[in-house]
Parts: sequence; C-alpha cells; structure tokens
Amino acid sequence: MSPFGGPDRRKDSRAAEVPAPVFAASRMLDARLSANGVVVRIVEVEAYGSEREGPWPDPAAHSYRGPTPRNSIMFGEPGRLYVYLSYGMHYCLNVTCGAEGSAAAVLLRAGEVVEGYDLAARRRPSAKRAADLARGPGNLGSALGITLSDYGVRLFDPAAPIRLELGEPTTWSSGPRVGVSSAADRPWRLWLPDSPAVSAYRRSPRAPGSGDAGRSSGD
Repeated sequence: MSPFGGPDRRKDSRAAEVPAPVFAASRMLDARLSANGVVVRIVEVEAYGSEREGPWPDPAAHSYRGPTPRNSIMFGEPGRLYVYLSYGMHYCLNVTCGAEGSAAAVLLRAGEVVEGYDLAARRRPSAKRAADLARGPGNLGSALGITLSDYGVRLFDPAAPIRLELGEPTTWSSGPRVGVSSAADRPWRLWLPDSPAVSAYRRSPRAPGSGDAGRSSGD
C-alpha cells in the first residue's frame, strides 16, 4: 500500500479534488526528512505526473517520454528517493509516489532545518540566514548531504539511512511550478504559507504566454 494513499487518503476530503501526485505532495508538507545528521521540515514541494500514456500525463516530468536508466525509479514502488544532478552541481531530491508501473514523483523544493543546524550551516556556508539553509531544491540536498549515491533509498524503511516521516494533513497554498516550460500553469507547486523558507516563484522564459501565476488555497 502506498504511504500516501490507502485509508488515510480516503479520509481526507481533498483526495477527491486533486490528482494523486498532488495529494501525495500535500502529504509531504510538514513532513520530517532526516539524513546525515540533519533533520528538515518540508515546506515546499512540486508534483510531477506520468508518461504520455499514464494516468496523469505531464510533459514537464522526467517520465513523460518513458523509462530511461535515470528515471526508471519513477515507474517503480512509491516512497523511494529519486536523486538527480541539476546543471552539473545541485542534487535534487524527489520521492516516488505513483503505483508501480505508473510514474509519478514529488520534488522536495525547500525545508526548514529543525535539527543539526551547525552541520547544515557548514554544508551551506553561503546561506545568510537560517531560512536560506535549505531554501530551494539544490540547497535542500546540500544541507542534508545527499548525493547520487543515495539514489533509490526506501524512505519509509525504519533501517534506511535517510528517512521521511509524514505528519498530519495540513493547510497549504498552491500555484504554478518553478522554471518549467511545459504545463507551466499547472498549479502543482504546494507550500506552507507561513514558512520563510519557501522559495520565490520564477516562471521559465520559455513558457508560452504569461499564464496565471496566482496562488490558491488547498486546505
């Protein structure tokens, strides 16, 4: 059973209102992610859907053109860590969330450091304030010390070196995803509105039109 669905999902009224990847993303808000001596509270996420033939076709997703050696984990079991290198320098962290055979994942965009502050600060010497330590997907990966060697970790395994612990459903806001040129206005970016660690919205210059970059409630 998916850690994001099953009985918990049926009890939540929002489950009937949003696609499954977005619901999974909402469940990761206010979760605790622990790795290498640091714990963060997740405050911003983005949902990504499936391949063309899948249940949630998403041209912005790595999975859209089908499985590759890099994205194959998206087509497997939910709750695994999908790490990729962005621009040759940033490790971005994703959590698989689709049923096996149907690709979907959630990009973890930002967090607040709640344990291991000094260690996170050493890994992020350019951060000017506490809220900046894990603000943005690359900074989040750096603060936690996660690399490509962590690809595939089962985040809900009690013995795993990296652990994700979900909290209770919470109030969230939503809007377009950052920097994508396809499906640019899909409101699949979710965040906790009271957190100073949420990153700024930046629209891709390659996205068609101006779109609607407004925010909407998801509580």
